[in-house]
Amino acid sequence: MPAFKAQRLNSTGFIMKKLAVIYHSVNGHTEQIAGHIASGARETSDVDVTLLKAEGLVPQDLLAYDAFVFGSPTYLGGVSGVFKSFMDSTGGMWKRQQLKGKLAAGFTVSALPSGDKQSTLLSMFVFAMQHGMVWVGNAILPEQHSGVPYEEAANRLGSWSGLMAQAGHTLNGDTLVPGDIKTAIMFGANIAEALMRMTSQEVTQ
Repeated sequence: MPAFKAQRLNSTGFIMKKLAVIYHSVNGHTEQIAGHIASGARETSDVDVTLLKAEGLVPQDLLAYDAFVFGSPTYLGGVSGVFKSFMDSTGGMWKRQQLKGKLAAGFTVSALPSGDKQSTLLSMFVFAMQHGMVWVGNAILPEQHSGVPYEEAANRLGSWSGLMAQAGHTLNGDTLVPGDIKTAIMFGANIAEALMRMTSQEVTQ
């Protein structure tokens, strides 16, 4: 992939903002969540969304994007080795602060309701902060408090720093509960909306 993508224009002639969902997945659960996040983000017509696998990603390719959603399964309380390798590969960009000011968000999937997913999201947050990026959390209220059945509720796991999903002990990548799918779509839409708000501020300055 080249370092820069051709600029796309929306129907009014403005340059579309570019969002990359960068993830690593083994059994397919994280990939499924990534896809639903992308679907939610694509509801905003002025945002061009790309799904990228972390493995083999060239750091300079990140320069083509205005925002990122990072995704990894939680292994032993942190990101996977593949995703950590991706983060480490951006060290040269850190020295030049080439990602400064871009939006970032994160999500993770584990087999257990807790699984220490918070520490995975925190590692993504620290990574984004070191690059000078602007972190967007998860502003979705847990719907089970308003009577929605637990497995159908958005943000049922109650995570604010990023999106958390639980896959259970299964090798089938598409076995996600409806609430986590709903949360992923809403999360993607929220990131896209945040990116457009930032764009609006840039235009009016």
